[in-house]
Parts: sequence; structure tokens; C-alpha cells
Amino acid sequence: MRSLHLMIIPAFICLAASQTMKHKGPAEVKVLQVNNQSGKFSDTTKEMGKKIFMTSCYACHKDSTNSLAPGYTVLTLMTPRSIFSALTNGKMRQQAANLSETDRKAVAQWLTNRELTTTSFPKEAFTSFSIPNQHSKYDHSGWGNNIEGTGYRNAEQAGITLANISSLKLKWAFAFPDATVIRSKPAVVGDWLIVGGQFGELLSINKHSGKIGWLFSASAAIRGAITVIKEENAATAFFADFSSNVYAVDIKTGKQIWNKRAGYDQLSSVTGSVVVYAGIVYVPISSLEVATAANGNYSCCSSSGGVVALNAKTGQEIWRHRVIQDPAVVSGKNKNGKPAYGPSGAPVWCSPTVDSKRGLLYIGTGENYSAPTTTTSDAIQAIDLKTGRLVWNFQATSNDAYNLACPFFANCPGKGGPDLDFGMAPILIKKKDGKDILVAGQKSGFVYALTADKGKLIWKTRIGKGGALGGIHWGMATDGKYVYACNADNIIGMDKNDSSHTPAPGVYALDLNTGKVIWNMPTPECTDKKACIAANSAAPLLIPGILFAGALDGHIRAYAAADGKILWDFDANKTYETINGIKGKGGSIDGPAAVVSGGMLFVNSGYGMFGEIPGNVLLAFEIQNHD
Repeated sequence: MRSLHLMIIPAFICLAASQTMKHKGPAEVKVLQVNNQSGKFSDTTKEMGKKIFMTSCYACHKDSTNSLAPGYTVLTLMTPRSIFSALTNGKMRQQAANLSETDRKAVAQWLTNRELTTTSFPKEAFTSFSIPNQHSKYDHSGWGNNIEGTGYRNAEQAGITLANISSLKLKWAFAFPDATVIRSKPAVVGDWLIVGGQFGELLSINKHSGKIGWLFSASAAIRGAITVIKEENAATAFFADFSSNVYAVDIKTGKQIWNKRAGYDQLSSVTGSVVVYAGIVYVPISSLEVATAANGNYSCCSSSGGVVALNAKTGQEIWRHRVIQDPAVVSGKNKNGKPAYGPSGAPVWCSPTVDSKRGLLYIGTGENYSAPTTTTSDAIQAIDLKTGRLVWNFQATSNDAYNLACPFFANCPGKGGPDLDFGMAPILIKKKDGKDILVAGQKSGFVYALTADKGKLIWKTRIGKGGALGGIHWGMATDGKYVYACNADNIIGMDKNDSSHTPAPGVYALDLNTGKVIWNMPTPECTDKKACIAANSAAPLLIPGILFAGALDGHIRAYAAADGKILWDFDANKTYETINGIKGKGGSIDGPAAVVSGGMLFVNSGYGMFGEIPGNVLLAFEIQNHD
């Protein structure tokens, strides 16, 4: 969710630069998977794949503005398996009818610069699967734990208290093969976690044993939370992959119900989480143009962030909201004299927030990618749930235009930056006095409180220096009295020429009535570790009396909600003997909040981007002697 932020696979950047100058059960455990090491196939295969793609595919899939087909850049970020499947028995099978299996594999491998290979889970990693029809009080779904996005779970749901937290121990570790970034937030359905992976895998994992029930394969990385809707005799998982494909999967079978590409631009992507309400799936739309702009031959920029509403039963589009409604036109010339296009950008990185009382959907937007800038970038917007019509817009930072060409290359608009997105989902809060307000944190380090009906500023408080990789990056949480914010102030991407504010990474509690900081706890230093960043970037999880917050040094810590005292601390940056027989290692904790369910805590560990520590594990903790 970043603008330095998009976490583009490094192999893609190299490709751009060079151009410039189903379900499986226990009985069938071998699955085609992505090898994380690129280039493990012959030069002959590479040349064959390139020749076939450039001759037969490029005309429709080049990065341009005149086609709805996924652009070349989007294809490079998909898995080899998904491209091979599309050419063999998917949407592109007719166009690829004259290609041999060898040809199709060559195209898939050249596009992704990754080998189409086989990874095997041992049979012991699987178990039988079944779920109850009734809803469990311990179930969990979505990015912010509820449609209001509060990040809160009550005492009964949590099962972890001030009295028993000291007995919280690691129960099992599950490793994702070849992964370096773990950032899909699990849903909990009965005894099962439903969680996505870096290479498009969606798994059901037994929360007690850590064993796999079923495995489904999407077309690209699953970055966001899994949302589950349970109806009579049915349970459906909704999620989007990075290429903006949205899926409905039957949890009871692990099989697809429908699949729809929600993106409306060639380079549309999804890095946030879908939300489902009243039979509609709301999909946040971002764009890869923030990265393709680094290519000096690319005509930057024309895409727009937005939200697409889909029918939850069929996947059919109901409406779409483009943050930038005016189509891009030639707006000037870039630094090498080529035409520059705009306005563009204002991506939606975060999960939308639902206001059922007012019939509104709240989103946060990011920076413009090119000039001219708009009033809808770095903003909070309210959209009509039924029509997609913009109701109000609150802009926090104006004249913010940035892409990955900045600050030196041709497509950088002006000086570029400061890149101060609203990356987190806005939180709808009913205060103790019964009044509703909307609270959101920005990468500038500011926290804002707005009126829910009109988006008028109530208060704003600065808790950090801010920058491209922080202050408030992924989220906050609230109990209706305080709002708790994690401030990254990551030195990477920070404006070192600005001495007006001192970096202050850590955890903060603010009074909801006034915005006053009640307490703050700095992120503990980690100077004894190599390449360690002391910062709190991940979204927090709040339960009665306790705030859980992960850090870039690999620690997951529990803080006393009343005063910030650290109650419990686990260093996840280590190797593990995993429950599924795959080599496992922890790393930085970034992205979504931890998940709590009936005395158990589930934590993603590993974030191998931007100087953070790579890892590939999902960790399960349990209160000892919990009923």
C-alpha cells in the first residue's frame, strides 16, 4: 500500500529498466507453485517466450490507455501458473489454441521471469475439512474486524485478558513456500483460518493443528484481508488478488463460485481489502502506474484510483467510482520533452469502511501520479453505497504529485512528492457520548477527526514526522474512548532536509474528544540486530485493556491500553520447525493487524521489502489452559 509503497517485485523494475535502455485435497498434495528465485530456465526458453509474446500478445497487452486487457506490467506480476492456466484452459485458450504446451510454458516463464515448477507439501501437512453451519462467536472477517473498521474485538471474542496474557505461548508455525512477504489477514470460520499468500494461494488452515484442509489458487498475490459471509448452509470467502481479480470461493469445498476483474484501467491493481455489505462487494482500486512511470518511454500517466461495486452472488458490476473523473489529456512535457498526461493517480490502497446508518462508504486516497494535481488526492471521501456518487471530499494535503520516477527521471512531476497518502481504512466511531465521528491517520504523521455526515474537520493532531513510509501507515484501532495509532516514521523515504519535526516511531493513544495525546510508547531500540528498523508500521489490534502491535524489528508486543506499558513481547525474527514441513523464518511485522479468536492470537511474520526483514510464517499463539 505504499507509493515507495507498492512493493513492486524487483524483477519487474529490472524488466522495465531494460526496456527503457483448485482445489486440492489430501490425496493430491502436489501443486504448481512459483519459485521465488527468478530466471531458473534456459536462455532458449526465454527467447522463445519473448518472441511468442511480442508477436502474438503484445499488441493487446502493451501498457497503453486504449485497451481493457491487462497491461504488460500487470502480467509480469502474475504467477507463471496463472498465465499458463489462462493460455491452456482459461480466458486466453482460444487465442493460444495454436501454441504447444512448451510454447505456453515459455510465455508464462518469460513474462514473470520465474520458473513454472512444482512444490510439494508432505501428506502430513493435510487434514480432513469440515465446518459447522452455525456462526461461531469466535469467527472473524475483514480488514478492520467489522464494517466500521474499528480494529476492536470484545472480551468474549478475544479470550485473552490482562489476567492471562502472560501465559500466551507459541502453539505452531506455518510456512508459505518460497515467500518473503506475508501480508494477507486471515479470516476465522469455526476451527479454520482462511488466508492468502504471496503467490496467489488461498488456504484453509486448522487453527488448532496448523494443518491444511484445502488449497485454492488465484492468479496473483493475495495482499489483503479475507472477508467471509455466512448464510444458511453456505459460507463464502471474498477477496481480490493484486491484478484486480475478485473471487468468491465456497469455503465448504474450496472451489470458485465466480471470478471478475474489477480493474477498469490496464494497470489497475488491488492491494487493499474488499468489504462485503448487503449483498455487494466493494473493491478498492489502485494502479501500477506509480511504478511503470519509472520507465522513461512510458507515457505517464492516465489511471485513477477508485472503488468498484460488484454483486456478491454473481460478480456483475453494479457501479464504479473513479476518484479522478476527468480523463487524462496531454498536460505538458516531461523532462525529456515527451508528452506528459494528467490528471492521474489518487489510488485507493485501503479497505473501504461502511456507514450503514448514513448509507455511505468511506475511503482514503493517495497522491497524484502526474500534473495537474486534483482536490481528490490525499483525501478522505464519502461515497453513496447504492450509486457510487461522491457525497463529500476532505483533502488533507494539496499539490502532492509523485511516482517512482522521482526525483531524477523523466516522468517525475516537478520536484515530486511529498507522497502523503491516506493508506489506512478510515474508522467510523461511536463515541461514549453517542456521537459518530470519522477518524483517519495519514502518512504525514497527522491524525484527523471529521464529522461523518459532511466531512468537516473536528480536530487534527500530529504524532510524528511522517514521510513516504509512515507516520500512520496501515491503521489504527479504537474502543470509543481513545484511538490508538501506530506511527512508523521509517527513516527510509523520510525527508531528511526537513528538521522541523523529530522522528517519533511508536504507539500512541489519543483522546477522541480533543485529539490530545494521552500516552505514547516509543518503539524499543534494536541496535543489536543487523538491518533492523525500530518502527511500528503495522495496524494494531485492540481488545479490552490490551493493544497488540507488530514492529519492523520482528517483535509482536502487547501494550496496556490504559498507559502503554509493555505487557508481553515475542521476537518472531527466528527460524521455526513448522507444522507443514516447509522451511520457515520470521521477519518484520508489517501490514495488517494480528487476529484474535477464542484465546488464540495469529500473527503474520515476514516483510522483505524496503530494508525490512523477509520471512514466510504465520504464527499461532494460545493462552495456556484456556477453555
